[in-house]
Amino acid sequence: MKKVTLLFIALLVVATLSAQKFSGLAKTPPMGWNSWNKFACNIDEKMIREIADAMVANGYKDAGYEYIVIDDCWHGQRDSLGFIHPDPVRFPSGIRALADYVHSKGLKFGIYSDAGTQTCGGKPGSLGHEYQDAIAYASWGVDYLKYDWCNTENVNPIGAYTTMRNALFSAGRPILFSMCEWGNSKPWMWAAEVGHMWRTTGDIYNCFDCEVNHGTWKAWGAMKILDMSENLRQYAAPGHWNDLDMLEVGNGMPANEDRAHFTMWCMVASPLIMGHDLRNASKQTLEILTNRDAISINQDSLGVAGFRYATRDSVHVWCKPLKNGEWAVTFLNRGTKAVSFEFDWKSEAIADPLLGYKLDTKATTFSWVDIWNKKLTGTTKDKLKCLISGHDAVLLKLSAKPKKK
Repeated sequence: MKKVTLLFIALLVVATLSAQKFSGLAKTPPMGWNSWNKFACNIDEKMIREIADAMVANGYKDAGYEYIVIDDCWHGQRDSLGFIHPDPVRFPSGIRALADYVHSKGLKFGIYSDAGTQTCGGKPGSLGHEYQDAIAYASWGVDYLKYDWCNTENVNPIGAYTTMRNALFSAGRPILFSMCEWGNSKPWMWAAEVGHMWRTTGDIYNCFDCEVNHGTWKAWGAMKILDMSENLRQYAAPGHWNDLDMLEVGNGMPANEDRAHFTMWCMVASPLIMGHDLRNASKQTLEILTNRDAISINQDSLGVAGFRYATRDSVHVWCKPLKNGEWAVTFLNRGTKAVSFEFDWKSEAIADPLLGYKLDTKATTFSWVDIWNKKLTGTTKDKLKCLISGHDAVLLKLSAKPKKK
């Protein structure tokens, strides 16, 4: 028995020394759905199956969304050996059966845990059980792990997240690692080799530009999170992304604010993880979240996050280099009133201050199309004139106009 134990320890040491995150995942920002924003702890296997059905039936899968992620409160208890089991009342068929159902729909399955002693919802955390949990997740067919940061007093975040990364790798099943550390330890500085995405801030709240004080912690509106994450674009690239938190589109904001929120998540290459009820979304919500041209900007294979080029009163001008010399340009109205806006392409010198990409409209004429209103088109030969509603965004995609033969 002693020899077996020593052999196990030796193998564990070797595995840890050679561990890494799984490569080949998250080449573009991950897309999917998570249960927390809408349902919090009110989850069960019937609802998750219905969400998977709706992901396919309502066109989300065809638009590129692929992960169904169960957030907190799926947990039951640990057994005498320390292995975690699902809540037997909410998930009587077990997680493996649920993952199999999600996979049968052509989707991928995600789950949640926490680096501390307990999850944020008071369920068993993974501290001290990382390798056991990773083995369980792999055996259940999990494809994605969201790893939270509650109840982590005196825990080192780099060590905690690296330990879980190593555990996942040793279990052998490729699992996308979503780090939810809330940006406290500046994970963008160290997490590229650890996870595939990391939260840049605390939790999002279903509002455009507000701050909600919960006493010991705060939640933030979409624009507040955008502002706090603006200077992190240099850390995003294929395989590792700044995560501005899950989308609140469809959870109660008006269409203009939902549209602006979604536009900016596309512009800064944040993962697009939906958080509404897919089963009964409005037509307007569906049209925003499945706009393939907007999604293509987020999923662009160049993998460059957008930057704020200029601020003109209440309008913020954002630019994003795309593959093949194309560009996305957004005019975001942070004010509450509609604005008549003009933009003279030829008098602007748009250049990526980090990577050097240039939108040279003097040397090349670009054609543009309005992503949200495809009837609006034009070229950079002429001034852009548009009306931008309050708390809304105009999103353009620019392509070099072919020269006439």
